[in-house]
Amino acid sequence: MLFRASIKIVVLTIISIFLIIGAVAAFYKPTYAVSLNGELIGYTESKTELQNSINLYMEGESEEGIAFRQIDSVPEYTLCLLKKDIVPNDEEIYNKVTESGTQYYKYYAITDDKEEKVYVSSFSEAEKVVEELKSKNSNNKNDIGIVEKYDTETKDFTSVEKCVSKLYEEVPKPKTTYVASVSSGSVSGSSSKKINLGVSLIKPVSSGYTITSRFGSRESIRTSGHRGLDIAAPKGTPIKAAAAGTVTTSGYSGTYGYMIKISHGNGVETVYAHCSQLNVSKGQSVSQGQVIGKVGSTGRSTGPHLHLEIRVNGVLYNPQNYVY
Repeated sequence: MLFRASIKIVVLTIISIFLIIGAVAAFYKPTYAVSLNGELIGYTESKTELQNSINLYMEGESEEGIAFRQIDSVPEYTLCLLKKDIVPNDEEIYNKVTESGTQYYKYYAITDDKEEKVYVSSFSEAEKVVEELKSKNSNNKNDIGIVEKYDTETKDFTSVEKCVSKLYEEVPKPKTTYVASVSSGSVSGSSSKKINLGVSLIKPVSSGYTITSRFGSRESIRTSGHRGLDIAAPKGTPIKAAAAGTVTTSGYSGTYGYMIKISHGNGVETVYAHCSQLNVSKGQSVSQGQVIGKVGSTGRSTGPHLHLEIRVNGVLYNPQNYVY
């Protein structure tokens, strides 16, 4: 009897469960409640389909040029039972999740010495620019680079042809080297010609001096015409900058001894040799009349004096056409 009673209870329980399930199935359906930042924003019957749509939005593959999109928060899904008369709102949920999205664009910067110069939309275009610059033997071909960029705004893209035109640098032509030689007692080149230097020169030694060797002269101590002007003065006499400029050399230089070279712009240089003391250093800016050193007899010299040269783009000119 006890066994039969137990069987009846089990059967009744199973029937009750099926009746409950049937009743629930008649009025409810399994679905997912979707929350964003802890706030319920709707329901979906397919968590997979909705999340796939959101993933595609973030990947940005549907629109050209967009690398990816970033959303502030991802939705959370909770399985629940929903009355059958309530319609899921997948589209509304999708719009709510993506409305705060930020899209990032991918493009390529072409750099010259690591500085961004122009922008193109694809890597293949960037490669073409680099290849054409190399084929044209652009002077900066080894400094050109490609950088992949991501930004919330696009750049103004430049065509391959215009990129090449903008970046191309012509290889500098080698400068002509002028060699000083003796011809009829003077240095070849423009030794007898006075040109406009673009700067006004003053005497680097202004008192107590004697001119001992002129430009182009032949003497036993040298095998060619004199390249400059020798101004004899007591050792330690101040030497002044003939014009304002930038010191490009200050140190010992073979037969010149202690030497200073100053660039005055536009290819104009003055040279001060055989110094006993150097008062300026390379890279220093000097003003006209500033004491830059002192008269000496260093290097190949027979006594204390200043050897002065004037050069324009490497060509020697007679200092006495401008000073003394």
